[in-house]
Amino acid sequence: MIDSDDTLPPDENKLIAERREKLRSLRAQGVAFPNDFRMGAFAGDLQNEFDDVERWTAEAIEGAARHVSVAGRIVLKRVQGKVSFAQIQDVSGRIQLFIHQATLGESAYDAFKSSDVGDIFGASGRLMRTKTGELSIKVDNLRLLTKSLRPLPDKFHGLADVEQRYRQRYVDLIVTPESRRVFELRSHMIRFMRQWLEAPERRFMEVETPMMHPIPGGATAKPFVTHHNALDLQMYLRVAPELYLKRLVVGGFDRVYEINRNFRNEGVSTRHNPEFTMLELYQAYSTYIEIMDLTEGLIRDMAVATLGGTNLTWEGRDIDVGPAFRRWPMADAVRHFNPGIDVAEIGDRDALARHCTRLGIAVKPGFGAGKLLLELFERTVEGHLLQPTFITQYPVEVSPLARANDHDSAVTDRFELFVGAKELANGFSELNDPEDQAARFRAQVEAKDSGDDEAMHFDADYIRALEVGMPPTGGLGVGIDRLVMFFADVPSIRDVLLFPYMRPEVF
Repeated sequence: MIDSDDTLPPDENKLIAERREKLRSLRAQGVAFPNDFRMGAFAGDLQNEFDDVERWTAEAIEGAARHVSVAGRIVLKRVQGKVSFAQIQDVSGRIQLFIHQATLGESAYDAFKSSDVGDIFGASGRLMRTKTGELSIKVDNLRLLTKSLRPLPDKFHGLADVEQRYRQRYVDLIVTPESRRVFELRSHMIRFMRQWLEAPERRFMEVETPMMHPIPGGATAKPFVTHHNALDLQMYLRVAPELYLKRLVVGGFDRVYEINRNFRNEGVSTRHNPEFTMLELYQAYSTYIEIMDLTEGLIRDMAVATLGGTNLTWEGRDIDVGPAFRRWPMADAVRHFNPGIDVAEIGDRDALARHCTRLGIAVKPGFGAGKLLLELFERTVEGHLLQPTFITQYPVEVSPLARANDHDSAVTDRFELFVGAKELANGFSELNDPEDQAARFRAQVEAKDSGDDEAMHFDADYIRALEVGMPPTGGLGVGIDRLVMFFADVPSIRDVLLFPYMRPEVF
């Protein structure tokens, strides 16, 4: 048992010591950490049920004689002689406890007076409304269920810094209602995705695919490496479930989706976390056009269902997901923001290299015209895409799994969705030609041999699956973390991850 914490201020160490002494007393009485109290109601449900103060007057509530049992953490406490008030907080909200010595009994009342904010109680009693109009429980039974040994901050600023907020999310959730709201919204959004996709008119089926892969694939990203001891085999945490999901389309599951965890051994920033969540889906007999329609409909309907409308705000910018999203070929967007680039230069590697150099964009020997066009897009265009915009016709060079356009073999039937100058989704008409896919994989292997850590491996089994035959298919990946950032109007991905990646603390 740790009796002190040198990282805490002396006053907090003193408070912890006092609380530990109270716990020792409870242990001596044999009443520490009981587990036989059963709650019968949630605070928020009671508040909603009796929120009509004209109907549920103090007299009406008294006449209803409603006896309830609640449980939760004491977040506010006020002792006034033989009468005390406390706010108890559970997952649904808060409700006030009205604690009278005459009703509770002197011994139990004294025990409550010695309790601390942060302790977890079970309470039973009749509902009442106080003179100030607040719904309360007139407590006739009160049990300390868990003794809190560490004091809560008086308010959010009591936490040392923002980093501590992420490290001690359990404290953040207790004292910061806005943080709780974000994660409740996230849960609501994911639940809506499942219901929307599985509706009879869409008929998607949720599946699960491996998280450890013998070959990393499905995205151009640097993987995390692990080792399977029993098989003595190097394996990789998945960077994407794509190749497994498309194997299922080959197998006859024409509409599949997975809400999945992916792992990419890349940088950490306000928009990137090494472990993140995506919605990935595949729909047979569709093109990237239908997938853009589906993406737009999903986001619009989700906004209405979870936020009540299509007008959102993100980082001070008003964004409306109600109107049709713009669809803009990448080359046209690059030329729009770079008037000096002539249309004839779009496919000219040397000309694009000169423009990149002029803008201070690094040009590596292995970069072709397609990669350089993408570099120009990311530097000069992406930051301007505030309203929902599908950027289409990505170069083949940077789209190894997408189908080439029937009219221009240099580009693919691919899109990325940008909102608030951030990428939220990526989709395309899938490449189902096994010979073309094999050639693309070989090009990726050459890129990897040339030093590209994010290039793909050659997946022979996936080629074999395509040789069995995959129908024309459209695919989509939606970054759930970034989508929640958008809907919740928060600036950092850490604000939408319950436990974001951070360097370990030194204790």
